Amino acid sequence: MKRLFDHIREKLSGRYEPTECESISFLIFEHVLGYSRLQVHLKKDDTIPDAKVTEIEEILNRLVDGEPIQYILGKADFYGLTFTVNPHVLIPRQETEELVDWIINDNKLPEPTILDIGTGSGCIPVALAKNLPDAEVFAYDISAEALKVANQNADNNHVDIRAQKVDILYWEAASVDKTFDIIVSNPPYVKDEEKSLMLEHVLSHEPHLALFVSDNDPLIFYSRIAEFAQQHLSQEGKLYFEINEALGKQTALLLREKGFPKVTLRKDINGKDRMICATR
Repeated sequence: MKRLFDHIREKLSGRYEPTECESISFLIFEHVLGYSRLQVHLKKDDTIPDAKVTEIEEILNRLVDGEPIQYILGKADFYGLTFTVNPHVLIPRQETEELVDWIINDNKLPEPTILDIGTGSGCIPVALAKNLPDAEVFAYDISAEALKVANQNADNNHVDIRAQKVDILYWEAASVDKTFDIIVSNPPYVKDEEKSLMLEHVLSHEPHLALFVSDNDPLIFYSRIAEFAQQHLSQEGKLYFEINEALGKQTALLLREKGFPKVTLRKDINGKDRMICATR
């Protein structure tokens, strides 16, 4: 087994950093063989069946071609939970975990009503429902395929979310009759001109619908969601966003202009402007 483990790291070394190669290697062994990290070390002298070696080689070839390991394995970890993912949804990211953590620690309501807009895999509403068990949680997305994934993740993690197909850019057509205490969104915010800065595997495999916005109006989703919140956020409610790190000040100004005078801009663990909270 040790030779196979070393082979994996060597084959991936041209695309991934050494620590990431090792992490991916353990994920592959867990997925194909069901071995934990400790078992990989304890069984290092074991012989792997040929069929399993072939399966591992197929995974390696897809990785070398740039396909994310999460899509290959069909799952990703987020805020201590496991989520099903496929190319219809973004792979959950650490920055979004920080946003979820902020909402959970900020909440003082015993039974908040929460809406996640652009839910994708459902990682935000599912994590919030899991950690705020008395909350009533809703999720909107324009993609029917994404909503299927979100509902599956809610079932897999034993929480209830109410998922609905809504195009938030035309939210008036949805006839929403609900008021929410918390509205959260991680909307598309990468400008077209920033595509050249994106990693190749993101550009080639993750859904562009959930990533990119026009250079001419990069804050369009923040503007429309803020207008939605004017109508559907409770009087003391809070509006949370993940944001483009280069547009923090512009996003804060937009929210103030939309009727949210109290705006808090927060940096992520890497010191980048990545989250924002607005209240009336």
